[in-house]
Amino acid sequence: MPPTFSMPTKSLLFIVLTFALFATPVWAQTKAPSPINFPTPKNVDNMLFYLQRDPNTNTLIYALNLKENGNIDASSPIQVYWIRYGEQGQKKDLGYIQRKFAYGIDTKALGGDKYEFRFVSHKKLPFYLQRTHDKSYHASVTINNHTIKVNRLFVRIQGGSFWLPNVKYAEVEGIDEATGKPIVERVSVK
Repeated sequence: MPPTFSMPTKSLLFIVLTFALFATPVWAQTKAPSPINFPTPKNVDNMLFYLQRDPNTNTLIYALNLKENGNIDASSPIQVYWIRYGEQGQKKDLGYIQRKFAYGIDTKALGGDKYEFRFVSHKKLPFYLQRTHDKSYHASVTINNHTIKVNRLFVRIQGGSFWLPNVKYAEVEGIDEATGKPIVERVSVK
């Protein structure tokens, strides 16, 4: 014989089940955020955006690469380097393996002060560097039908090894170019 419930018990059971059903996706999105408190790079010349990732606060800077005359270096328009916050905050070049297999970028000129670039570790997603009406450059990417002026990338890593880190997700933070509002989009890296 099935159990019988009083009206208050039925209402409580309905509320609990409804909460569990609709709360699960929210828990999945916020589950396992990074435990690290990351610094925001300040006073970095020609910075386009920065990338932070677990397991430490060391930050990658992606900056406009200008020649001595102030013009963009068309052969290598973006320079990438570390700010080693986890050490003494010094600037340091990427190592060969980091540049060729992880955080480096491949760039191609598209003409008219516009470049396409892709991360060597995730070539599926094209980013663009372009000059705007005010003569400045910015990096953008289109994700889920939103074109985002990129400010920060975050890569969530949980375990794995040097050659095969367990990347859970990447997030792109910036400004939605259509609305002018802040936006964060999560990207699957699998």
